[in-house]
Amino acid sequence: MKVYTEKQQIVNAIDAFKVKKQTLGLVPTMGALHEGHLALVKKALESNDKVVVSIFVNPTQFDNKEDLVKYPRTLESDIELLSSVSEDAIVVYAPAVDDVYDGDAVSETFDFDGLEFEMEGKFRVGHFDGVGTIVKRLFEIIKPNKAYFGEKDFQQLAIIKKLVEKHHMPVTIVPCPIYREPSGLAMSSRNTRLKPDFKEAAPYIYEILETAKKRFGTESADEVMQWVEKQFESHELLKLEYFIIADVATLKTVKRKSNQNTYRAFIAVYADDIRLIDNIALN
Repeated sequence: MKVYTEKQQIVNAIDAFKVKKQTLGLVPTMGALHEGHLALVKKALESNDKVVVSIFVNPTQFDNKEDLVKYPRTLESDIELLSSVSEDAIVVYAPAVDDVYDGDAVSETFDFDGLEFEMEGKFRVGHFDGVGTIVKRLFEIIKPNKAYFGEKDFQQLAIIKKLVEKHHMPVTIVPCPIYREPSGLAMSSRNTRLKPDFKEAAPYIYEILETAKKRFGTESADEVMQWVEKQFESHELLKLEYFIIADVATLKTVKRKSNQNTYRAFIAVYADDIRLIDNIALN
């Protein structure tokens, strides 16, 4: 498997693919790969000749610097995992920070029509400027035909679609379903850091989402949100940061349900010091 650590290397490789008229998919990751990432890669391989998997822990999207330091970096095992899917059709771009940011790791400032101020944006200041900056740079370097993102980070997915629209970038964004552990817990690199008691408790998050979906059929959004908050008040291990029912188009919290709109429930929970997010379609 080809692994490139410098921008010019990957650009040269991509130019060679383009000469052969090969289509190119991109799966951007921060490493610590798991089956959820592999599901994205396999999806990308279905409709592209080559797939670039970027492995880069992006400093500009971490509002909590301690979280940046603790984020798992497992490049060797990541490459091994990708090799189990394909040795030839996948290439890896695993650059250093200076290579991506030319020695100046600072976020651009973006206007995502307000999507950036909802949910995660309220709790993680500057996060989506960091996400927009790195995704825009990766699109400019790799020039993929299609890029693949999981729906676990649904707000991020909506923001990347907005980025492509506003900057007229010639890439198709392909959303992929949330990949879950057998327990229902949404698969995440952070799950590996959960202590045993918290790992055992964490599937409760998805149980709550499933029940909230059922209740949303007969109750108002406010009633469902209040019910969820009450369930976590007495939980010994899990601390609710937020639970929101939002309109998929605007990501704004629902005040009154309408049959014309599509809704999704979003949740962020602390399991000890590990922050877990999840979401579920409601209609």
